[in-house]
Amino acid sequence: MLKVDSIEKGIVLDHIKAGKSMQVYEYLHLDDLDCTVAIMRRAKSTKYGTKDIIKINDRIDVDLDVLGYLDPDITVNIIEDGKTVEKKKLELPEKIVNVAKCKNPRCITSTEQEIDHIFRLVDRKNRVYRCIYCDQKAGR
Repeated sequence: MLKVDSIEKGIVLDHIKAGKSMQVYEYLHLDDLDCTVAIMRRAKSTKYGTKDIIKINDRIDVDLDVLGYLDPDITVNIIEDGKTVEKKKLELPEKIVNVAKCKNPRCITSTEQEIDHIFRLVDRKNRVYRCIYCDQKAGR
């Protein structure tokens, strides 16, 4: 059986959709951290069948909007002294800024590099976001 040690102080991202942990890793720029980051892919889950988990052995600021956009089912567990002291449930954010890039070549964000890429939630059920400038659908 695989054993990944518990962490004393840090963050555990739990209930990541199976196979999506590397996408979360990249969006959060976890490769820039100077601490241990453990990724477990396709771990057994009674609720989901399988899931991914990321353990970060340090307290960092995690962009909850990014996580909510990627997968609102992720649970963020804050760990202190080896125990979970807080659990944060995510929601789809109403808007995201510089999380996704507009793919429309005619969008102002394509020609004006300093403009923020801003998308608003237009369909919560289907998790659809659209560019506020040109109405292009965001892709994940």
